[in-house]
Amino acid sequence: MSQPAPAHPLNASPDASTDASTDSDSPTAPATLAPTSPGAPTAADLLDYVRRTAADRELVDSLPLDPEGRTWVRLEGPGGSEAWLIGWPPGTGTGWHDHAESLGAFATARGTLTENALAVRLPASGWKTLELADGLDRSRRLGEGGGRAFGRHHVHEVLNESPDTHAVSVHAYFPPLPLIRRFSRAGAVLRLEQVERPEDWQ
Repeated sequence: MSQPAPAHPLNASPDASTDASTDSDSPTAPATLAPTSPGAPTAADLLDYVRRTAADRELVDSLPLDPEGRTWVRLEGPGGSEAWLIGWPPGTGTGWHDHAESLGAFATARGTLTENALAVRLPASGWKTLELADGLDRSRRLGEGGGRAFGRHHVHEVLNESPDTHAVSVHAYFPPLPLIRRFSRAGAVLRLEQVERPEDWQ
């Protein structure tokens, strides 16, 4: 049985980007979060949008909530971006996934969400299993009003760890998601399990 291929930290090669993110402590987006075409929304634009939308009480309160599973409503994001209002019952989460070539941002409108992320850029293709190096894990908690932006190829999971409180959040991506890769994780080993395309979640 062959060993999993190693995943290298973001700073392992000159063309790898850093852990590009903005949150409430860092209001500006790094250059690595710039759009690919003039006039396209930046990660900072997406972050501003999700924060403003998360503050819209009427919109947030209009989302149907289900105690058994996540609910969502598609929104019109800025500059042709894809956006979603998502409800999270207690104890639910996304599982590990990435967003292909899309920039993204999300903000918590109600409750608290936890994001676990990897500070690494995964190979785009040609692998099924990776062994992660030490020190790649990042974790943050985003309470109401807290937001976070990220660059392309960002790998994370988002969780509502509350035992009794629904959370609601707003997410935006540009360009609109061409696919999502879903992963399972056992310790340091990350395994590609599924590739989803827009028709799977529309």
